[in-house]
Amino acid sequence: MNLFEKLFSHQIISRLEHSGTMMITSHERAWLKTMLEHPAAKNAFTPETLMKLQEILEPEQAMDISLHLIQKAGSVERQVVHPLLRPLRRLIMNKSGIRLSYTVKNGEARTDHHGIPYKLEYSMVKREWYLLWYRSRNRALMSTRLAKIHELTEEAVPPAAVEAMRKRMGTLLDSRKNQVLIEVVQLYNEELSRILYAFSSFEKQVEYDAEQDIYRIRVVVFGDEAEYLLSKIRFLGKRVRVIEGDYLKKRMLEAATKALARYQATETESHEEISS
Repeated sequence: MNLFEKLFSHQIISRLEHSGTMMITSHERAWLKTMLEHPAAKNAFTPETLMKLQEILEPEQAMDISLHLIQKAGSVERQVVHPLLRPLRRLIMNKSGIRLSYTVKNGEARTDHHGIPYKLEYSMVKREWYLLWYRSRNRALMSTRLAKIHELTEEAVPPAAVEAMRKRMGTLLDSRKNQVLIEVVQLYNEELSRILYAFSSFEKQVEYDAEQDIYRIRVVVFGDEAEYLLSKIRFLGKRVRVIEGDYLKKRMLEAATKALARYQATETESHEEISS
């Protein structure tokens, strides 16, 4: 493709983007038709949207994945798309109040609790959806698994009260936030995209020191996400190091010390066996 063809293609794509039009390939249409056959599609789309997509894709041939994908034995599959996701998104968008009944860890049922929904979060560790909501009775920020919610109804709340509670929730969330500064070892700068992908589920900001040619990643993490972030840092190994974040630095030091002690002991025992 020459320069003029590239410019012409870029102009077409730009105009399509401005008009809200998206171009998809035949492979993408076949993949979408195949995915719509999954049972979770009924919860991911409204019945009208699902029917419209199926009508549009009716002439397309579904993708035959039997020859390309083999699913080996694994753990029990959890529901990624929960039935409560769509109504909760609507309630959050409309800034409505809620009344819900749910079950806590010890199996005790909590009924008719009032509040407002704030945010939906997906735990990459537990692979479950959580609802962050504000309970008006004790003015507390709650985190409840959607799988534990048994009843959910909408309640009318004055706009002024909603704004006050949302402001309070924002303050509570800010108090739980911690920032961790992770530095990419210069030798592995070429693997930056892979490193950033490892932190893709976190809120982050990349900083670049041009003089030293060093990348630093500032990651925002909540208290209950620290262990998951640690697993990502361990996975990356010698490619990164924690610069700021006392808790993570302490945990990484403990893990490194234990591993070093374990392998040093093994090496000493091996030398003794060889010499004997």
